[in-house]
Amino acid sequence: MADLVQYYGTGRRKSAIARVFLRPGNGGFKVNGKPMDVYFVTEAQRFAARRTLNTAEVVGQFDVITTVKGGGVTAQADAVKLGIARALLEFNVELRKILKADGLLTRDARIKERKKYGQKGARKRFQFSKR
Repeated sequence: MADLVQYYGTGRRKSAIARVFLRPGNGGFKVNGKPMDVYFVTEAQRFAARRTLNTAEVVGQFDVITTVKGGGVTAQADAVKLGIARALLEFNVELRKILKADGLLTRDARIKERKKYGQKGARKRFQFSKR
């Protein structure tokens, strides 16, 4: 039986997690079983998801299969972007210099700040009145 050739990368942004599989193919792009154009509705989200492939100049070489969960759709698109970058490094380590220069290997660590006790939210306080 022939082994399935695929490259895996995990991408995260806020609370969104993307599992990305790159398989040699003709450029198909599926997100949670749907075509990317159906799942990511705005052009900015589609551009973010495809940005890594365009930077590495491997647009028609791979089929991209991703599973995303958590967060919003924009955060999921950015998580897919990081997952593709990590999977491409598994494919070819020499792409690291190009991807690093474009900032595609850096995880965006900003997450929601937790609500504190005795307060209304993370920063917002209850109204104070002296009388």
